[in-house]
Amino acid sequence: MEKKISTGEAVKRVMREIGEFRTPSVLTPIMMIGEVVVETLIPLLMASIIDNGINKGDMKHILLVGGGMLILALTGLFFGVMGGVYGAKASTGFARNLRRAMFTNIETFSFSNIDRFSTSGLVTRLTTDVTNVQNAYQMMLRMFVRAPFSMIVAMTMAFIINARIASIYLGAVILLAIFLFFIMKRATSYFQKVFKQYDALNESVQENVNAIRVVKAYVREEYENDKFAKAAENVYNLFVRAENNVIINMPVMQGTVYAVILLISWVGAHMIIQNELTTGNLTSLLAYCMNILMSLMMLGMVFIMITMSSAAIERIAEVLNETTDIANPENGITEVPDGSIDFNHVNFSYRQGGGDWVLHDIDLHIKSGETIGVIGGTGSAKSSLVNLLSRLYDVQEGEVVVGGHNVREYDLPTLRDQVAVVLQKNVLFSGTILDNLRWGNKNATEEECREACRMACADEFIERLPDGYNTWIEQGGTNVSGGQRQRLCIARALLKKPKILILDDSTSAVDTATDAKIRKAMQEFIPGTTKIIIAQRISSVENADRVIVMEEGRISGFDAPAELLKNNTIYREVHETQTAGGGDFDMKKGGEN
Repeated sequence: MEKKISTGEAVKRVMREIGEFRTPSVLTPIMMIGEVVVETLIPLLMASIIDNGINKGDMKHILLVGGGMLILALTGLFFGVMGGVYGAKASTGFARNLRRAMFTNIETFSFSNIDRFSTSGLVTRLTTDVTNVQNAYQMMLRMFVRAPFSMIVAMTMAFIINARIASIYLGAVILLAIFLFFIMKRATSYFQKVFKQYDALNESVQENVNAIRVVKAYVREEYENDKFAKAAENVYNLFVRAENNVIINMPVMQGTVYAVILLISWVGAHMIIQNELTTGNLTSLLAYCMNILMSLMMLGMVFIMITMSSAAIERIAEVLNETTDIANPENGITEVPDGSIDFNHVNFSYRQGGGDWVLHDIDLHIKSGETIGVIGGTGSAKSSLVNLLSRLYDVQEGEVVVGGHNVREYDLPTLRDQVAVVLQKNVLFSGTILDNLRWGNKNATEEECREACRMACADEFIERLPDGYNTWIEQGGTNVSGGQRQRLCIARALLKKPKILILDDSTSAVDTATDAKIRKAMQEFIPGTTKIIIAQRISSVENADRVIVMEEGRISGFDAPAELLKNNTIYREVHETQTAGGGDFDMKKGGEN
């Protein structure tokens, strides 16, 4: 479950990422205030032109004051442009810092942290949510400062000119503010829900694109289209409901503006006839009326953006506040002595602080340099067992010992460099083959890369490629086969020259002959490395020193293959089923993963 925090705490956490953009964040409202001051002075000069220039026929006064108005207009233009420049710099910089801080924190997450957030949810937070916050922040720097200041100054000037007419403004502002409050309160709940629907929409897109070959192979385009359409429809419906509440805000405000202008014109005309008000003052009052009511409309837009971004801020703060469940110890051990492994009565659950045990009382001991096979049925926790070695997860009870030390005592980068894992899902990144290989060792020479590929039997297909080791790999390795991906990932892991090498069902896409070559090469070239092979094929583990047989999170057997064939029912039945050509074994009887 994702951790929930209050809106106030979320805002405080998110605002810490303004960082080096505090200066433009301060200059933006200053520029907006300067623009408001200029706009406030212009109606006074306009009134003077009408009363003391036009009405008296004083052309000199008209030109003099008109020149002053031109200078003020240009000054206001400067303030407005600079406010826009600083506002854009502050908001886009703020968004950049948010994305960078979120991504950096995500990179520290343990597997258990990542389990709390869906991949699509993290993508939405890094993109749509940050964009909403960016837009809201820019509007707050500009409009949220400008609108109230303009409204207050214009209201003050209106009362100075004529309190009776200014009271009309004040009444209209109070009524519109009450209306706006109820509209925003009602719309907020819809905007908070819509982002969860964005997650579902992104998930549908991501899943479809990643599995497009499977979709086409099973002719499931229509089903995927329907699923996406449903997700898009949910987003649409929530936005329509929210906008239906918000959209009424604009016509009500505009209607109020026109009504107030008509009322002021009617009252002002009577006051001019009775010599209680000059024509110039009425013109100024109408200008201030527009300033006041337009400022209120701007505030309404700002509140809409704040409402939309409040949910986004909370979701962003959840990622920023998430702390890794696996902390790197101070003064951790920086050298792994050897590849010996001990599980001392380990119990493990994926749910921190509760949940059913995935591994039950695991107690086993492996010597450095041994080759250990692991087999078991689907859900027997084979991968969970090996994930504990490199602290991808931490155990709740017991201890995992590598090289004579508890894995919690090691410096994390040191431990993970010496415990190389080739996971079930083989992932390659966009770049050349050499770029991908050097994930295992960034300083590896081309000859070292070639040697690792020879051990992984990857050299045979690489050398047939037009660009050889400089061949470009597409994102996810989509331009190479599954077996080629597996061999490249094995070579990448071998470049680490680890103390422990874990192959988590990582040769399932290669033929048995190639599988045998890879195992033989590893035995010859890295004899001191402890090798743990999780496999579906019995042939992949039958030459191991010992084999672990897993059943429902427990160790059913741990012995040499020949002994297990005699004494362990699960191993014997898997062996007989596969060697007899019967295909995959029934997982209910302890079959293959």
